[in-house]
Amino acid sequence: MECERHGRVTPATIVDHVIPHKGNLELFWDEGNLQPLCKYHHDSKTTKEGRWGDKNKVYSY
Repeated sequence: MECERHGRVTPATIVDHVIPHKGNLELFWDEGNLQPLCKYHHDSKTTKEGRWGDKNKVYSY
């Protein structure tokens, strides 16, 4: 989706949560909260959201 906005066609390799779920199961499984992204745009979005810092956080589903 992001690549398309920039005039490129790139296969999506990651399903991203539009709104970070932060362990909320309702948000995690909500199909309306998912979007396809390439790795580059997923990682860029995640970095901007500041979610790379807590790598020791493990969610149990």
